[in-house]
Amino acid sequence: MSSAVRLFPRKLLVACLGAALVLMTARAAPAQVFDPGTFELSNGLKVVVLPDHRSPVVHHMVWYRVGAADEPAGKSGLAHLLEHMMFKGTKTLAAGEFSKIIARHGGNDNAFTSDNYTAYYQSIAREHLPMVMEMEADRMVNLLFGEEDFRTELSVVREERRARTDTEPSSLLMEQMRKRLWGDYPYANPVIGWEDELVRLTREDALAFYDRFYGPDNAILIVAGDVRTEDVRPLAERTYGQLKSRGFGVRSRDRVPGAALDDTMVLHHWQVRQPSITRILVAPAQSSDPNGHVDALKVFAELLGRGPTSHLYRSLVVDRKIAVSAGAWYSAESLDYGTFGLYAIPAEGVSTETLVKELDAELARLLASGVDADEVARARHRLKAGLVYARDSLSRGAQTMGVALTTGSTVESVESWPARLDAVTVEAVEAAAKALFNPDTRRMVTGILLPGQDAEGEAAQ
Repeated sequence: MSSAVRLFPRKLLVACLGAALVLMTARAAPAQVFDPGTFELSNGLKVVVLPDHRSPVVHHMVWYRVGAADEPAGKSGLAHLLEHMMFKGTKTLAAGEFSKIIARHGGNDNAFTSDNYTAYYQSIAREHLPMVMEMEADRMVNLLFGEEDFRTELSVVREERRARTDTEPSSLLMEQMRKRLWGDYPYANPVIGWEDELVRLTREDALAFYDRFYGPDNAILIVAGDVRTEDVRPLAERTYGQLKSRGFGVRSRDRVPGAALDDTMVLHHWQVRQPSITRILVAPAQSSDPNGHVDALKVFAELLGRGPTSHLYRSLVVDRKIAVSAGAWYSAESLDYGTFGLYAIPAEGVSTETLVKELDAELARLLASGVDADEVARARHRLKAGLVYARDSLSRGAQTMGVALTTGSTVESVESWPARLDAVTVEAVEAAAKALFNPDTRRMVTGILLPGQDAEGEAAQ
């Protein structure tokens, strides 16, 4: 069964995805990260091979260029629900048999959905790769499920929403913050869907979504592990290569998040014991960066709010002791727009109002005084040295490439990241930070989570 939506804390998810994109190498420029092999089948399927011969294991992933932000209006949660349905049967496999076969051969499999992509993966011994590719190619075009299967999985998804969002105050607040931040842009909808829209989804909706978005020319195959590109190519031709191209067009979204915004949302909830502050801003994306700020913003996020030596942590936690935690994160691996975030948890006896003011003051001081060359160099070094193990995980390399290629980036962009990081200057960091936090143009929402409830005992917003 699918694991469904990955509901990690966003800062952790961003750290993991960022980690996959940064790697030290001993090679001179141009730096190489994974040094992959690539090719494309005649039906449009793109293939990336990441050789790693340390153990006789492979990590096989199929990524589709479709996620929650591609759903028809009023049908939120459909992409994720279809992810569940992909574990049902095909013309040759009974419902649930896919995962049982993988398990019988000593492997494991799962899937996940985001705003911009849906991915399916299997980790298994190298000799079983042909079998995995045959089964994954089969369900790419031959998915079958009945009304009862659909209703069962819809109930599962609704229960996931109740367990992971409706009963989690921080998730409820973030959901409303995203809705306010993104306005009419599709990132406003939660990946798991709005409850009132979930209950109206039908089997016909899921099948239509599958027919529209699933096919070889809207997919990317990534194989990492004890394989060579010349080994994978004939296997891919024999399995995925037999599928017909579906004629998918160019992926585009004609909506925008909206004009400048500076809003604050407060949620009181009876489950909250520790107040917290979260701030999110619309930011440039790796694949849509007209001013060239993305790499500098990654360095800025590192020096501003990652770890105990960052500006926010030193000022608010160590020196002034008005917070017990503070930090920043930046997610640039997205389509069209990224997200920059800040967070802080007040120390005992410190109000959230006070901490918000001090957070603003610390940002203002840093933007006014600027950063120095040494801290930029240290941030670049931490990004590299802290993430040198990216190659040690088969799944991380495949994750890196999959996210990049499904959000409008390229293999070349991933491979050139260390060299671009080395080129980030003090001036570039300052320019990017000032542009992001420019009060005349920034689109920003601050969320405050507090204990308490309204007169009826329900959470009060």
